[in-house]
Amino acid sequence: MKQVLCPALRWAFVSLASVTLLLSSAGCANGERSQLQRNPVTNDSKSASGRQSAPCTEYAKKICDGAGEETSTCASFKSAIQLMSEPTCLSGLKDANGSLSRLAELRRPCDTLREELCSALGPQTEICDFVRVQTRQFPVEQCEMMRQNQSQVLEDLKKIAASKRPLAPELFSAIARTDGPSFGSSDAKVDIVVFSDFECPFCSKAAKVVDNIRSRYGDRVHLVFRQYPLPIHANARAAAEASLAAHEQGKFWDFHDRVFRTQASLDRASLERHAAELGLDVQKFKRALDEQRFAARVDQDMELGRKVEVQGTPTVFVNGNRLEAPTDETSVVNAIERAFTQDARG
Repeated sequence: MKQVLCPALRWAFVSLASVTLLLSSAGCANGERSQLQRNPVTNDSKSASGRQSAPCTEYAKKICDGAGEETSTCASFKSAIQLMSEPTCLSGLKDANGSLSRLAELRRPCDTLREELCSALGPQTEICDFVRVQTRQFPVEQCEMMRQNQSQVLEDLKKIAASKRPLAPELFSAIARTDGPSFGSSDAKVDIVVFSDFECPFCSKAAKVVDNIRSRYGDRVHLVFRQYPLPIHANARAAAEASLAAHEQGKFWDFHDRVFRTQASLDRASLERHAAELGLDVQKFKRALDEQRFAARVDQDMELGRKVEVQGTPTVFVNGNRLEAPTDETSVVNAIERAFTQDARG
């Protein structure tokens, strides 16, 4: 089975297999721990910049706001400011706009690549959304090499886009129909299904997107949460069952949000503490975990995931279409808006 690397964002330029790898790489999967887990500088919410002086923290924020929080430029800059003194940061802040202008000029090859690929693929397509997300993270040298091989890259991308057909209606109906965790109206025109792992760092990013979708669309969409704990994550299975124990007490989304904010605390004692602080009946919660009351439900979700070829987390479907950039809010919103438009057209 093809492994989904977490989050090895590689683009080898002239083979269909390599492009396929890229398209499936922005997430966690069995077989490889994430780069974010191996490199706490980019994953620690108390980042290096947060321990610097106020000017250095502000300098890092200014650059990361301009470059993109998830870009390699931002991560490198957060590491670099550990070596900077406060006067150096103050000096840099004065010319931060100039630095961003120079950065934009340096990254022009990636901007050009993105524009050319999306023009050929269609600016309003899912595959273009994914290209937009990924080219923000590529080194400039990678973009330049891709432009040299652009015709092959474009041909491969078109093949990938053609192969990613929507799920068959009966399959999507099976994963979208649930009495488990969900929000929105079951009569909504847009159905969203999220397969997630509470210990996957990319799922925490997707969780923020889900929260914003809930605020933005309310009952206009119907979102179903499916459990897909990966074996490489030691506490993911217990967290999945714990979330369903919280769901039994009407607190799934509170528990979901809290756990994704505190992914470093997913051992049994921490799960019980989360339950207590959320006002759950802790004894009932503990019995559910002791009895593995929701183990079969987790197994059912995972079996559904296998049927629709979930190979990593997060995996998100919108009206049967698998999203290529499930952690990028703009891409997800674009997919939802396309689904509304298609529904309106009948």
